[in-house]
Amino acid sequence: MRVSEYVTFDAVGLAELVARGEVAPAELEAAAREAARRVEPRINAVVEMWQADDAPRPGSTPLAGVPFLIKDIGVSMAGRRTELGSRLAAGNVAEADSFLMARFRHAGLVTLGRTATPELAYSITTEPALHGPTRNPWDPRRSAGGSSGGAGAAVAAGVVPLAHATDAAGSLRIPAAYNGLFGLKPTRGRVSMGPGADEVFNGLAAHGSVSRTVRDSAALLDLIRGPEPGDPYFAQQPSRPYAEEVTRPPGSLRIGVLPRAWGGRRTTAPVADALTRTVALLEDLGHRVAEAEVELGADWEEFVLANARLMAANLAADVDALAAAFDRPVDSSTLEPATLAGHRYGQRVSGVQFAAALAVRNRVARSLARYFAAYDVLLTPTLPELPLPLGGYTEGGDALDGHGWIGRLNDRSPFSMPFNVAGTPAMSVPVTSDERTGLPIGMQFAAGYGREDRLFRLAGQLEQASPWLGRTPVVWAGQHPRH
Repeated sequence: MRVSEYVTFDAVGLAELVARGEVAPAELEAAAREAARRVEPRINAVVEMWQADDAPRPGSTPLAGVPFLIKDIGVSMAGRRTELGSRLAAGNVAEADSFLMARFRHAGLVTLGRTATPELAYSITTEPALHGPTRNPWDPRRSAGGSSGGAGAAVAAGVVPLAHATDAAGSLRIPAAYNGLFGLKPTRGRVSMGPGADEVFNGLAAHGSVSRTVRDSAALLDLIRGPEPGDPYFAQQPSRPYAEEVTRPPGSLRIGVLPRAWGGRRTTAPVADALTRTVALLEDLGHRVAEAEVELGADWEEFVLANARLMAANLAADVDALAAAFDRPVDSSTLEPATLAGHRYGQRVSGVQFAAALAVRNRVARSLARYFAAYDVLLTPTLPELPLPLGGYTEGGDALDGHGWIGRLNDRSPFSMPFNVAGTPAMSVPVTSDERTGLPIGMQFAAGYGREDRLFRLAGQLEQASPWLGRTPVVWAGQHPRH
């Protein structure tokens, strides 16, 4: 299969070709490798590719035979390196599959490699010292977002139709928005973190994917959802497959709009204009849309402080464990300034402060839950601004302590983290783009706990009403290769 043909299909479409015997998984693998060769190193999204060792049975699942990439953190594949984007973990090889990796194999996905992540996924831009910056395919001078920036750039550029991603503070939705993709963060407990962890960042993190079509994300979530023995959370299983929800009408939804970010961060003019156009589209589709005042359950500074304490304390424990495992120092030779600052800050968080931060998490979850009784869905911009130039997030970061760094991330992405804290599903949808630059702009939709079904229905409707699949970035594997 030619790359120019390969990139016109989504994952479900490729799997259908495999099921009908029109193409073999090995041909798709070869096309994916050629696609990667065409766009790397211009975007620097893929850390490593390897020869796939799985032999999927055609037609066994809706994604059997599809090329796939996993993020370099959060999932372990036996015999493959998982370096967490950090010099501290360089050379680390997983001894066994994690629960999620086993489900990826059972799904029939052909895992070809791993994508870039910022160091220990502790940023919302992917610019690690270990592998260098990942560039946005729409404008290589700009960030691809993070922490799933490698996944976002690889999918947007056509290397694979969908890729694994994680989200603890917007880390899946931010790259989806920056790269013109669909990305849904599932409900807390929907996908297992085991067996190496019961939860990550005290339940803030979730596994998911970024994709070019809604049905691809739905199909994958159907194949990886469900608890494993020992999981601390349980999200009730849906009444029907998510893949079926994509084509079901959502009905007339009550949608509350939050045009202004918690914490007072101003939304830039291009994003505000995109939000206005999205509201008009939703009203044309028959939804009841109204501006909403949503109380967070904590003032902004208290919210940021609680998140800083939770995330930095977890980071400190992880760093200490890695340093002991690899007999490496915790200093500037192994860690970047923001990570070092987070480690120092986390070591000083007391048990009493940690418990108080968990209490803030509870208050935010309870507060946001009340609004899902009044509204079916909440709408915000995914981000308040267009993708930043590379280096824009980290400029001046050397002077920040652990609290200050988390404050910066929340300031740059004020709409996303509340839904991580609450544990509710939220998605970024590439409904529109900036009329001046052509850069994609994501809109975030959130629903109540366990209501991914509602989000998939709405996303499917938006995909039909405002198609984005035909939009391609500047760096695109479907173009003729440069010589």
